[in-house]
Amino acid sequence: MVLSLTACGNSSKKETEKTTEKKATEKVVETEKATEAETQTEKVTEKTTEAETQTEKATEKATEAETKAEKTTEKTTEKTTEAETKKEAVTRDEDFKAALVIGVGGLGDGSFNDSMKAGMDEAVEKYGITYQLVEPTEVAEFEGHFTDLSASGEYDLIVAGGFDAAEAMTNVATEFPEQKYLFVDGVVEGLDNVTSVTYRDNEKTYLLGVVAAMTTKTNKLGVVLGIDTPSLIVFAAGFMAGAYSANPDVEVNVKYVGSFADTTTAKELAMALNDEGADIVYAAAGGSGLGVFSAASEKGFLAIGADTNQCLLDPDVIMVSGIRLVDVTICNGIGAAIEGTLEGGSTTEGLAEGALTYTNEGSKVEISKEAIDAAEEAREKIIAGEIVVPDTYEGVEK
Repeated sequence: MVLSLTACGNSSKKETEKTTEKKATEKVVETEKATEAETQTEKVTEKTTEAETQTEKATEKATEAETKAEKTTEKTTEKTTEAETKKEAVTRDEDFKAALVIGVGGLGDGSFNDSMKAGMDEAVEKYGITYQLVEPTEVAEFEGHFTDLSASGEYDLIVAGGFDAAEAMTNVATEFPEQKYLFVDGVVEGLDNVTSVTYRDNEKTYLLGVVAAMTTKTNKLGVVLGIDTPSLIVFAAGFMAGAYSANPDVEVNVKYVGSFADTTTAKELAMALNDEGADIVYAAAGGSGLGVFSAASEKGFLAIGADTNQCLLDPDVIMVSGIRLVDVTICNGIGAAIEGTLEGGSTTEGLAEGALTYTNEGSKVEISKEAIDAAEEAREKIIAGEIVVPDTYEGVEK
């Protein structure tokens, strides 16, 4: 019995141990599950924190973008205000009345006269002025027109130009010392009531000569001038000097029309130059230059324009044009007259002052990069004083 009781007692003990182990295992499992749950919770918390951090960064970026946008807006507003201030700074005077006396070649020359009128039209737009246009047909008419305009006392400023009107301007301005005059492309000296502006045109034509000499296939170039006078020889001298500097083998021949309004003769001279071998002809002849372009179109050679962008007149044959900003000179002069800062005396302007340049805009004729680069290098040297361009035939070296 004792043995039996002992055996029974051992079985109960084993069951108890099994139950205890089971409970312990369950507790371990529960603990592991709890730990796993806590870990997941921590991961969720980390993700939440990360999301919050990303949200904060996004908010910071948005704030930064808004700040930049505000600064950009402020800068734009400042620039707009500055532009408006500058615009308001332009003095308009609708009571200001001017007179323009153009050259004898007339309007429609695509050159000097058209540029003068363009300057007056710009002044109308910018300053609100009015002006009267006078169109002489002969040089002898200049003095009479100047006298009538001056004697009327109606004009705050009388604008004229051209070397052939300089003597008449000097005579009349001397007679009317209280009248203000602006005279472009001609020298009137010793008079406080006349502001005269001339241009160093030989600097501009030097560049044209470089381009022409590097473009010609025959090594022969032509020049057609309006008349044989020092103020126009300046054009030819500069052109020749530039051409010889770029191509020592080139030849340049010059012919004179004898007028700024004779397209027939200019055409005949240009054709003669072409017959002599010139495949590029430069026209510095006012309205007569239109005859050169007509000849070029008919015979198939190239031409070079003057004063304004004449490439637009015939893009197929006009390869480049020399530019003289007469319109800018006149518009600025009127602005100075309105402000009361227009001073008498003579000034000269060239490449350094930005009064002269050249362009092939609108032309269908291709000019090599080498030719343009050479012309631009010459421009820099002229401005720097490394090249001194001659203004007479005697000063041209080959």
